[in-house]
Amino acid sequence: MLHLKAKDAAVQNNPDTTLVTQTAPIATATHGGRAKCLQRLVRLDLPVPRTVALSFATVENIANGGLPDFSAIVEQFPKNALLCVRPSSQDPDWGGPGAVLNIGMNDERFDSYREMMGEDAAAALYTRFIQSYAINVARLDPDMFDHIEGEGRAALDETIVAYEEEADEKFPQSRRVQLAAVLRSMARAWNGTSARLLRQAKGAPADAGLGLVVQQMIFGLGQGQCGSGVFQLVSSETGAPQVTGRYLSQSQGRDALEGDSAALYLTRDPRGRSLEEELPEAFETLKTYASLMRDRLRAEMQVEFAIDEGVVHILDGVRVARSSRAAVRIAVTLAQDGVISREEALMRVQPRLLTELLHRQIDPSVRRDVVGKGIAASPGAATGRLVFDSAEAQASAARGEPCILVRRETSSEDVRGMHAANAVLTERGGITSHAAVIGRGIGLPCVVGASSMVFNQRDKTITAKDGRVFGAGDEMTVDGSTGQILAGAATLREAALDEYFQTLMAWATDSADIMVRANADTPQDAQTARNFNAEGIGLCRTEHMFFERGRLTVMREMIFADTSDGRRAVLERLLPMQRDDFTQLFRIMQGQPVCIRLFDPPLHEFLPMDASGQRELAEALDLPRSDVTRRIEAMREYNPMLGLRGVRLGITVPEIYEMQARAIFEAIVDVGASGEEVLAEIMIPLVSARREVEIVKASIDAVAHAVRQERGVDFKYRLGVMVETPRAALRAGEIAPQCEFLSFGTNDLTQMTYGLSRDDAGRFMSDYVQQGVFDEDPFHTLDHDGVGELLTLGAERGRAAQPGITLSVCGEHGGNPESIAFCRAAGFDYVSCSPFRVPVARLAAAQLAIIDKIQ
Repeated sequence: MLHLKAKDAAVQNNPDTTLVTQTAPIATATHGGRAKCLQRLVRLDLPVPRTVALSFATVENIANGGLPDFSAIVEQFPKNALLCVRPSSQDPDWGGPGAVLNIGMNDERFDSYREMMGEDAAAALYTRFIQSYAINVARLDPDMFDHIEGEGRAALDETIVAYEEEADEKFPQSRRVQLAAVLRSMARAWNGTSARLLRQAKGAPADAGLGLVVQQMIFGLGQGQCGSGVFQLVSSETGAPQVTGRYLSQSQGRDALEGDSAALYLTRDPRGRSLEEELPEAFETLKTYASLMRDRLRAEMQVEFAIDEGVVHILDGVRVARSSRAAVRIAVTLAQDGVISREEALMRVQPRLLTELLHRQIDPSVRRDVVGKGIAASPGAATGRLVFDSAEAQASAARGEPCILVRRETSSEDVRGMHAANAVLTERGGITSHAAVIGRGIGLPCVVGASSMVFNQRDKTITAKDGRVFGAGDEMTVDGSTGQILAGAATLREAALDEYFQTLMAWATDSADIMVRANADTPQDAQTARNFNAEGIGLCRTEHMFFERGRLTVMREMIFADTSDGRRAVLERLLPMQRDDFTQLFRIMQGQPVCIRLFDPPLHEFLPMDASGQRELAEALDLPRSDVTRRIEAMREYNPMLGLRGVRLGITVPEIYEMQARAIFEAIVDVGASGEEVLAEIMIPLVSARREVEIVKASIDAVAHAVRQERGVDFKYRLGVMVETPRAALRAGEIAPQCEFLSFGTNDLTQMTYGLSRDDAGRFMSDYVQQGVFDEDPFHTLDHDGVGELLTLGAERGRAAQPGITLSVCGEHGGNPESIAFCRAAGFDYVSCSPFRVPVARLAAAQLAIIDKIQ
């Protein structure tokens, strides 16, 4: 317990130092989280050793060469007490320099401890301190101690000699001198380049401050039961109630808890007896203290403790380290127990953590044999044997063999192979390339733009930067969460979607004030979206439905038809297939809105580019191969992404949109006949002008009228536009009166606004970001200034012309928390993203609403 004395009052008035008491002027923003937590423990009347806190300003002054009143600090502690110094940053996740223990250890203390604990134990304590001081404070070469073997007094003497030879001075014996050097070293370490970069990567501001706490060490050197350890009430892996910790007996020394070993939560000490068996009263005391800290500090806490003569001392308390799964369960359980509110539980889980729950991940404990790196395009990890085309992937899946599909870049023809593969690896592409978008949509781990490796599709090999060559059939692991490619089969952790995850998601839906839909192209995608409680489908890309083997040949026949009637005749064969697709989607979504984008890609994507494929097509169509080749060449475009696609194709080849519209309307009637509600939306892609909408709208309305007449049933649908050209955004005031919704496709809108190919930008984007040309990859994080201005203008002009119009974003930005914040502030009604990003988006939306409510 802390008791104020005359010198306590003196230190409280010292601007350099603050004694940690119940009323001391300590705040997280000025002294850091550790200092504030220790004060809270003191306020709970827990037995905390005497502690002095140094503020951010004081530490900054020390780093700049200033000298605080070191004597005032030292005088707060008993003359012979050893001290420790720990960092106290504002957010514990920002890290800080490592703790330094046993400050004040010297020849005199060694003689004293030798009588109490024996020469070998005292020598080991002194040796560890000298080596730690040499490496972390004096910044000497760690190799200088490599030659020292054995232990005890001989090892201590060799350590002292090595230090004095390397430092060219005697090891300091003054506790004041040692403490001054430690504080100066830790203060300067915080401002080092590497330290700054590491904490900024964790979200810390560039000018984040560091506080330091100086605490009296409790050694437990008496004749009774003595030791030290860490203690917590839940599992860090699962979050389930489980008393876990580490207890070290007196002979091992408390400093063994520092470093990596502190993370090993063992229930038994090295003698094989648990703390509960060894010290039952202390064990129960620790349980009481941990429960009190949980209730009063409103978090699951790990307690660092020392036991002296059977008496428990609380040295520190930090939030329990936790996996993503544990973070969710702990937050939900605290709310269910009434310790925190539901809103606070939602705020305690970072949206990105959910990604780790939704997909298999590489076990963090395994060694990674990294052979390449690309862009982390779709999260999750998978192991399999390499295959180099879609047919091989499908054959591998048929045999039940996991595989990884390797391509220079994927195209629509590869969709079936992607569905069959366990992961995809491409040499080219960016965050919104074909492989990335499809991978995220179906929950398939994907790494794109792995340009550091050499891909040889002809020989079916990839060559790593270190020269290793991997061929078809070799096992590799793809980590779509980090972008790493690993040799061999890594150990994986399974996804963990338990009842606590579902509860958190339900709370998120209740709190959010912007809806989240899913981009879903197949019944499987729709079911995934439904499982994640998406509030409808915001984008169904119908072209992906045509790449199945049975449909692709029919599609090619339609392309080769010479007349409108000939195309309609072929499309009649596709109609029942499309109708069945839409029927399944409507039934799976159970009355939630389903937004169907009409056919978008250029027709040449459905035609084979290789000689063998063209030969097969010629045989299927009973045409000379030369005619097929000539027709394919004639359809080639110099820039197909800006060519005959989207609404342009719908106007010049209207039979395709007419067939799709009929399939949608007949599906509405069929599903509605069984009493199920259907909310169908039809979206026209790549619009640039009002007249385009008028032409397609008239055609679709005519098909709707015909189906109503044929079936004798009335039905409703909503017609809208996909805004993905800058002109559509700028002319939204003209376009909006023709439709009921505007859905901004930010993938293409970003591509056209920047004049960047989203498939090729990955080759240089990292250089642009590193050199500050762009703050972030605009295909990953919405560009608020340029693309965002187009969204804002489009939304304002659209709403002005059509006040009740629905506004949404259906590009991949819809799953990005920062982009959701922008859309919400701009008054959009919903965002739509890949099914596996829906939980992330829902949590982010809830947190934004909670923040606004608090403010």
